[in-house]
Amino acid sequence: MDLQLQGKRALITGSSSGIGAGIARTLAREGAAVVVHGRNRERAHQVAEQIRNHGGRVQLAIGDLTDDAQARQVAQAADAAFGGIDILINNAGGAAGQQQQDWMGTTPEVWAATYQTNVVSAVRLIRYFIPQMKQRGWGRIIQLASASATQPLPFSLPDYQASKAAVVNFTVGLAKYLGGTGITVNTITPGTILTPALERTFRDWARARGWGDDWDVIERRAVAEMFPNPSGRVGRIEDIAAMAAFVASPMAGFVNGANLRVDGGRVPTIN
Repeated sequence: MDLQLQGKRALITGSSSGIGAGIARTLAREGAAVVVHGRNRERAHQVAEQIRNHGGRVQLAIGDLTDDAQARQVAQAADAAFGGIDILINNAGGAAGQQQQDWMGTTPEVWAATYQTNVVSAVRLIRYFIPQMKQRGWGRIIQLASASATQPLPFSLPDYQASKAAVVNFTVGLAKYLGGTGITVNTITPGTILTPALERTFRDWARARGWGDDWDVIERRAVAEMFPNPSGRVGRIEDIAAMAAFVASPMAGFVNGANLRVDGGRVPTIN
């Protein structure tokens, strides 16, 4: 299927690694000009070189989106790279505290920092790019959320989970606000996705439980015991990237204000 992305211009935040890098590579293969963003120039450059070596059009925008001045510099650099941005994918984010912090271990300062990272940083770029998208009568704004936004866990990262719920919420409100402008606003919610960090975790579990070294066995056991879903596997970065490419395309013009789960059926509720 031709997604009609040839000539579109996309900024993917947090695209110097992981899911963001996968989205950038996929959009570039589909013909979009992409701006790779990160805080580490060397890592962002490596992703950009991969895209360039496969014939893609790519530029860099480096900076910390939690800082007003740096976020504006990122937006301006992305804007100047190809003469505007048609597609904004807010992928950058994370938890400000330790991975195992629970409710009582997560301080108000950590809550505020996580909200800044996952919500306000996205809002900064949205506010910058909305006027030009409205002027052109076309645009795509996509946020990356988390299954824990709607299915929060009791034992860790309450700040992260709540901030991702805010992302899902503001996406719907923004879609309504921009009604009739030609701009769509959606959330993509990944489930458990295979990254190098997750593979290391699974292999640590395998050694501790005597599952052996065969990856297919490890993945099947880990999914069955810890991350059950009807698909019987963890997701791949390509699963998320494919959804992002479709939602970013003209083909998805009637998809708006949606929370699109790409989780293998892990979340056990009707969306």
